[in-house]
Amino acid sequence: MPAVIYIEHDGTQHQVEVPDGDSVMQGAVNNMVNGVAGECGGGLACATCHCYVDEAWMDRVGTATGAESEMLEATFSERKPTSRLGCQIAVSEALDGLVVRLPETQY
Repeated sequence: MPAVIYIEHDGTQHQVEVPDGDSVMQGAVNNMVNGVAGECGGGLACATCHCYVDEAWMDRVGTATGAESEMLEATFSERKPTSRLGCQIAVSEALDGLVVRLPETQY
């Protein structure tokens, strides 16, 4: 099972095994990682799973486009070039070891 490393705003790290095909948001919510709310359940309707993908992973994960990019305009925390919505990143073996940093707040 691929692992995702979530780094909270205060530096606390959580390495979580996420089932292949689940989203980064689902992995965080299912493992009670602080900093990801996922209020809409992954429906691309709330931006409470905003995260910053580690720069070393951007080539594999890619940048936000379309509706996701528009939704990122509504995030509470600063949008950065590495900003993504966790609900839009499907975990796979190719992303084993993915590092995402979480913003100070989702609200």
